Amino acid sequence: MKYDRLSLIVLALLLIITGCAKPPDAERQAAMAAMDTAASAGADKYASSDLDAAKRIWDTAESQMKGKKYKEAKESYTGAKVTFEKATAAAEAGKKAAADEANAIMAAFEESWKNLKATAGKLGKKMKDKREAWTADATTISEGLAEAKEMIPADPPGAKGKLEELKAIVEKWENTFKTMAATPKKPEAVKKKAVKKRAVNKKAAKKVKK
Repeated sequence: MKYDRLSLIVLALLLIITGCAKPPDAERQAAMAAMDTAASAGADKYASSDLDAAKRIWDTAESQMKGKKYKEAKESYTGAKVTFEKATAAAEAGKKAAADEANAIMAAFEESWKNLKATAGKLGKKMKDKREAWTADATTISEGLAEAKEMIPADPPGAKGKLEELKAIVEKWENTFKTMAATPKKPEAVKKKAVKKRAVNKKAAKKVKK
């Protein structure tokens, strides 16, 4: 009887110990879900330091899990979850800041593009030799601008990169138009204008004599 009681006590203790030593599967799943959320938020781009810290804690938890150090693993998984959530928040803030910056660049670019088109319209006949190249680049800029606008919400850095490409084309034409505007009219054109002016003057003079 005495031994039966002792056996029951030992068995109870074993059950308690075994119950306390269960793998922290719930904590692991929660940490994994937080990891996936951080990845979806773009933490690798906007919160890489927080993401790396969370991954280190996760790796520690996985190592502890394999070593059946369940108590320590549980704490580590909980810590990893909190750090992944921190990375998610930082990523969302970073992405918003990047989008705001991209929108500001977009607004400035649209103003430059508007002015460039106005300049092209004023140059008239001087655009003759470059009309085809201008039309092709104007199409590229218009299509690229629309693409960059669509990219901003999901990929602000990509949108900024696209706008930099378009900016280079705009600057090329700004310099081209400055040169064209400063170029004097061709001698033949000036000569024709002078002849026409003299003819008008002679005609006016004849009318006066009559």
